Amino acid sequence: MGTASDTAAPPPRRPRDSAATRRALLSAACDLFATIGYDATTVRGIADRAGVNQALVFRHFGNKEALFAEAVTGQAMEVLNAGPPESLLRRVLDSMLSEETSGGELFYAVLRSAGNSEAAAAIRDQLGTSYGHAFAALAHTGDPADAAVRAHLLMAWLLGIGLLRTVLKTEPLAHADTETLTAHVMRVATVMLEGAGPTP
Repeated sequence: MGTASDTAAPPPRRPRDSAATRRALLSAACDLFATIGYDATTVRGIADRAGVNQALVFRHFGNKEALFAEAVTGQAMEVLNAGPPESLLRRVLDSMLSEETSGGELFYAVLRSAGNSEAAAAIRDQLGTSYGHAFAALAHTGDPADAAVRAHLLMAWLLGIGLLRTVLKTEPLAHADTETLTAHVMRVATVMLEGAGPTP
Protein backbone atom coordinates (compact mmCIF):
# COMPACT_ATOMS: atom_id res chain seq x y z
CA MET A 1 0.00 0.00 0.00
CA GLY A 2 1.48 3.29 -1.02
CA THR A 3 2.00 6.22 1.24
CA ALA A 4 0.20 9.50 0.85
CA SER A 5 3.24 10.92 -0.90
CA ASP A 6 3.22 7.98 -3.34
CA THR A 7 -0.41 8.38 -4.35
CA ALA A 8 -0.75 12.15 -4.22
CA ALA A 9 -1.30 13.80 -7.58
CA PRO A 10 1.66 15.77 -8.86
CA PRO A 11 1.36 19.53 -8.48
CA PRO A 12 -0.37 21.19 -11.40
CA ARG A 13 1.97 22.48 -14.05
CA ARG A 14 2.22 26.23 -14.29
CA PRO A 15 0.41 27.37 -17.43
CA ARG A 16 2.72 28.60 -20.16
CA ASP A 17 2.80 32.33 -20.70
CA SER A 18 2.95 32.56 -24.48
CA ALA A 19 3.43 36.33 -24.51
CA ALA A 20 6.31 36.11 -22.01
CA THR A 21 7.97 33.38 -24.06
CA ARG A 22 7.71 35.48 -27.19
CA ARG A 23 9.19 38.50 -25.40
CA ALA A 24 12.04 36.39 -24.04
CA LEU A 25 12.84 35.04 -27.50
CA LEU A 26 12.78 38.51 -29.03
CA SER A 27 15.04 39.86 -26.29
CA ALA A 28 17.49 36.98 -26.67
CA ALA A 29 17.49 37.34 -30.44
CA CYS A 30 18.09 41.09 -30.23
CA ASP A 31 21.09 40.55 -27.95
CA LEU A 32 22.65 37.91 -30.18
CA PHE A 33 21.94 39.59 -33.51
CA ALA A 34 23.37 42.84 -32.15
CA THR A 35 26.56 41.32 -30.77
CA ILE A 36 27.51 38.54 -33.19
CA GLY A 37 25.36 39.23 -36.26
CA TYR A 38 22.73 37.28 -38.14
CA ASP A 39 24.88 34.54 -39.63
CA ALA A 40 26.59 33.53 -36.39
CA THR A 41 23.33 33.46 -34.44
CA THR A 42 21.63 30.07 -34.29
CA VAL A 43 18.11 29.07 -33.35
CA ARG A 44 19.53 26.92 -30.57
CA GLY A 45 21.57 29.84 -29.27
CA ILE A 46 18.50 32.07 -29.18
CA ALA A 47 16.45 29.41 -27.39
CA ASP A 48 19.21 28.68 -24.87
CA ARG A 49 19.60 32.36 -24.08
CA ALA A 50 15.84 32.68 -23.58
CA GLY A 51 15.73 29.52 -21.46
CA VAL A 52 13.23 27.67 -23.64
CA ASN A 53 13.14 24.79 -26.11
CA GLN A 54 14.23 25.74 -29.62
CA ALA A 55 10.95 24.38 -31.01
CA LEU A 56 9.29 27.47 -29.54
CA VAL A 57 11.27 29.69 -31.91
CA PHE A 58 9.57 28.00 -34.84
CA ARG A 59 6.20 27.99 -33.12
CA HIS A 60 6.25 31.74 -32.44
CA PHE A 61 8.15 33.06 -35.46
CA GLY A 62 8.35 30.37 -38.10
CA ASN A 63 12.10 30.61 -38.71
CA LYS A 64 15.21 32.61 -37.87
CA GLU A 65 14.74 35.07 -40.73
CA ALA A 66 11.23 35.99 -39.55
CA LEU A 67 12.52 36.47 -36.01
CA PHE A 68 15.36 38.65 -37.30
CA ALA A 69 12.93 40.74 -39.32
CA GLU A 70 10.62 41.28 -36.35
CA ALA A 71 13.47 42.11 -33.99
CA VAL A 72 14.99 44.74 -36.27
CA THR A 73 11.85 46.28 -37.72
CA GLY A 74 10.15 46.34 -34.34
CA GLN A 75 12.83 48.55 -32.83
CA ALA A 76 13.22 50.69 -35.94
CA MET A 77 9.49 51.30 -36.31
CA GLU A 78 9.22 52.08 -32.62
CA VAL A 79 11.75 54.89 -33.12
CA LEU A 80 9.87 56.08 -36.21
CA ASN A 81 6.51 56.22 -34.43
CA ALA A 82 7.64 57.32 -30.97
CA GLY A 83 7.02 61.03 -31.44
CA PRO A 84 6.23 63.89 -33.79
CA PRO A 85 7.86 63.95 -37.25
CA GLU A 86 9.92 67.04 -36.49
CA SER A 87 11.85 65.17 -33.76
CA LEU A 88 12.47 62.04 -35.86
CA LEU A 89 16.09 62.83 -36.67
CA ARG A 90 16.90 63.44 -33.01
CA ARG A 91 15.26 60.12 -32.08
CA VAL A 92 17.22 58.28 -34.75
CA LEU A 93 20.49 59.80 -33.57
CA ASP A 94 19.71 59.00 -29.94
CA SER A 95 19.06 55.38 -30.89
CA MET A 96 22.15 55.13 -33.10
CA LEU A 97 24.62 56.81 -30.80
CA SER A 98 23.43 55.88 -27.32
CA GLU A 99 25.85 53.69 -25.39
CA GLU A 100 23.03 52.38 -23.20
CA THR A 101 20.89 50.68 -25.86
CA SER A 102 21.44 48.03 -28.52
CA GLY A 103 19.20 49.74 -31.06
CA GLY A 104 22.05 50.93 -33.22
CA GLU A 105 23.96 47.66 -32.89
CA LEU A 106 20.89 45.67 -33.89
CA PHE A 107 20.22 47.78 -36.94
CA TYR A 108 23.82 47.44 -38.08
CA ALA A 109 23.49 43.69 -37.80
CA VAL A 110 21.50 44.15 -41.01
CA LEU A 111 24.55 45.71 -42.65
CA ARG A 112 26.86 42.94 -41.43
CA SER A 113 24.63 40.32 -43.00
CA ALA A 114 23.88 42.33 -46.13
CA GLY A 115 25.65 40.04 -48.56
CA ASN A 116 23.95 36.74 -47.81
CA SER A 117 20.61 37.25 -46.11
CA GLU A 118 17.24 37.64 -47.80
CA ALA A 119 15.91 38.81 -44.45
CA ALA A 120 18.38 41.70 -44.41
CA ALA A 121 17.41 42.73 -47.94
CA ALA A 122 13.71 42.70 -47.07
CA ILE A 123 14.32 44.74 -43.93
CA ARG A 124 16.38 47.32 -45.82
CA ASP A 125 13.56 47.69 -48.35
CA GLN A 126 10.89 48.07 -45.68
CA LEU A 127 12.80 50.49 -43.48
CA GLY A 128 14.16 52.41 -46.46
CA THR A 129 10.63 53.02 -47.68
CA SER A 130 9.23 53.93 -44.25
CA TYR A 131 12.08 56.23 -43.23
CA GLY A 132 12.44 57.62 -46.73
CA HIS A 133 8.83 58.79 -46.74
CA ALA A 134 9.16 60.21 -43.23
CA PHE A 135 12.30 62.23 -43.98
CA ALA A 136 10.99 63.33 -47.39
CA ALA A 137 7.93 64.79 -45.65
CA LEU A 138 10.28 67.02 -43.64
CA ALA A 139 11.99 68.47 -46.73
CA HIS A 140 11.01 72.06 -47.49
CA THR A 141 10.49 71.65 -51.19
CA GLY A 142 7.53 71.43 -53.49
CA ASP A 143 9.30 68.89 -55.67
CA PRO A 144 8.58 65.31 -54.51
CA ALA A 145 11.57 63.96 -56.45
CA ASP A 146 13.90 66.45 -54.76
CA ALA A 147 12.39 65.60 -51.36
CA ALA A 148 13.09 61.91 -51.96
CA VAL A 149 16.69 62.64 -52.96
CA ARG A 150 17.24 64.71 -49.82
CA ALA A 151 15.72 62.00 -47.64
CA HIS A 152 17.87 59.24 -49.09
CA LEU A 153 21.03 61.35 -48.96
CA LEU A 154 20.32 61.87 -45.26
CA MET A 155 19.73 58.15 -44.69
CA ALA A 156 22.91 57.25 -46.59
CA TRP A 157 24.87 59.64 -44.39
CA LEU A 158 23.35 58.23 -41.20
CA LEU A 159 24.11 54.68 -42.28
CA GLY A 160 27.67 55.65 -43.11
CA ILE A 161 28.15 57.25 -39.71
CA GLY A 162 26.75 54.20 -37.98
CA LEU A 163 28.83 51.82 -40.07
CA LEU A 164 32.07 53.64 -39.28
CA ARG A 165 31.24 54.13 -35.61
CA THR A 166 29.57 50.83 -34.71
CA VAL A 167 30.65 48.15 -37.15
CA LEU A 168 34.10 49.23 -38.36
CA LYS A 169 34.85 51.20 -35.17
CA THR A 170 36.84 53.78 -37.10
CA GLU A 171 38.46 56.57 -35.10
CA PRO A 172 37.75 59.30 -34.28
CA LEU A 173 34.06 58.48 -34.83
CA ALA A 174 34.15 55.32 -32.71
CA HIS A 175 34.75 57.26 -29.50
CA ALA A 176 33.55 60.72 -30.44
CA ASP A 177 31.29 62.47 -27.95
CA THR A 178 27.67 61.67 -28.79
CA GLU A 179 26.40 65.19 -28.16
CA THR A 180 29.08 66.63 -30.43
CA LEU A 181 28.19 64.19 -33.20
CA THR A 182 24.49 64.88 -32.76
CA ALA A 183 25.02 68.64 -32.94
CA HIS A 184 27.06 68.37 -36.16
CA VAL A 185 24.56 66.03 -37.82
CA MET A 186 21.55 68.10 -36.80
CA ARG A 187 23.15 71.28 -38.15
CA VAL A 188 23.95 69.79 -41.56
CA ALA A 189 20.68 67.85 -41.80
CA THR A 190 18.70 71.01 -41.13
CA VAL A 191 20.38 72.70 -44.08
CA MET A 192 19.78 69.65 -46.27
CA LEU A 193 16.09 69.37 -45.41
CA GLU A 194 15.14 73.01 -45.06
CA GLY A 195 17.42 74.68 -47.60
CA ALA A 196 16.43 75.85 -51.06
CA GLY A 197 16.33 73.44 -53.95
CA PRO A 198 19.16 73.02 -56.46
CA THR A 199 19.98 76.01 -58.63
CA PRO A 200 18.93 75.49 -62.31
